[in-house]
Amino acid sequence: MFLLITIDTEGDNAWARKGYENSTKNARALPRFQELCESLGYKPTYLTTYEMAADDFFIEFVADVLKRNACEVGLHPHPWNSPPHYNLTSDDMLFQPYMIEYPEQVIREKIRIHTELLEDRLGLKICSHRAGRWAFNSTYAAILSEFDYKVDCSVTPYVRGILPDRSGTTEPVKVQLPDYSRFPARPYFLDSKDISRPGHLPILEIPMTVVPNYGKALASLYQMLPSKLCKRLFRGVFGTPVKWFRPSRRRPGDLMQVAKAKIQQNPDYIMFMIHSSELMPGCNPQFRNQYEVDALFENVRSVFQWLGEHGAKAATCIDFYNAFSG
Repeated sequence: MFLLITIDTEGDNAWARKGYENSTKNARALPRFQELCESLGYKPTYLTTYEMAADDFFIEFVADVLKRNACEVGLHPHPWNSPPHYNLTSDDMLFQPYMIEYPEQVIREKIRIHTELLEDRLGLKICSHRAGRWAFNSTYAAILSEFDYKVDCSVTPYVRGILPDRSGTTEPVKVQLPDYSRFPARPYFLDSKDISRPGHLPILEIPMTVVPNYGKALASLYQMLPSKLCKRLFRGVFGTPVKWFRPSRRRPGDLMQVAKAKIQQNPDYIMFMIHSSELMPGCNPQFRNQYEVDALFENVRSVFQWLGEHGAKAATCIDFYNAFSG
């Protein structure tokens, strides 16, 4: 079993939307996280937005780590603030459109410019990708294949309706958003026409580690509830329908629970994710001060250490691709 540590490496306070200025102060928190990973023998994958790829501190930091073969750098496009500029909504910084909503040629240009920026600055081939806001489809996958990407990790199995809509506004969603609830939870090469099934596209899908929290009866009952309020009350009693292998300030114990549940399945891998901005106080809404960030680091350390004691080995996304396809 491999432990894949993925960091959505992006600007500060992306959740703020209004007033979001593309600042990248949180890059200064990455050395501490890298040190934690290396101290336990692990190698993170930094999936990087355009503004972070343009940040000199980040590039200098990660270039040094790459020399030690202690990380990987991949792509994590936020299309609303990466070139070429294209007005999809009345306010793209507010609505943060999904990449799959853009015209195919615009998607292709955004991927090309972003990829070339990272490759030129780091002097290496970029092979791994995660879609912004987890929005992925076959058109997007085919474009990644054109640029010789080998790995995607956008699929969130068991998750229905992960992508928020624009209800309450006049802004439409321009394409059908994926429902990942019936997608495979194991790695598979993508099909060029239907990314929910294995196929022959040379891109390995490595789904995010998500585990169901409800049995079949509770899950069926939850889907039958008539309103968002009913579902919110239901979650207050029974917890969320699924649990992700990502840290939560309100439910810190979930991280270990997911690790223990997943390891019982004898998996090929377990995938952790976090936003880089969650590693610095003032840059995210979840870990708000230094005490909460320190507690986050201790929680992550204890779970990573436990996994190591139970056989987890270090791998970046491309390391896993090489092991899986080799």
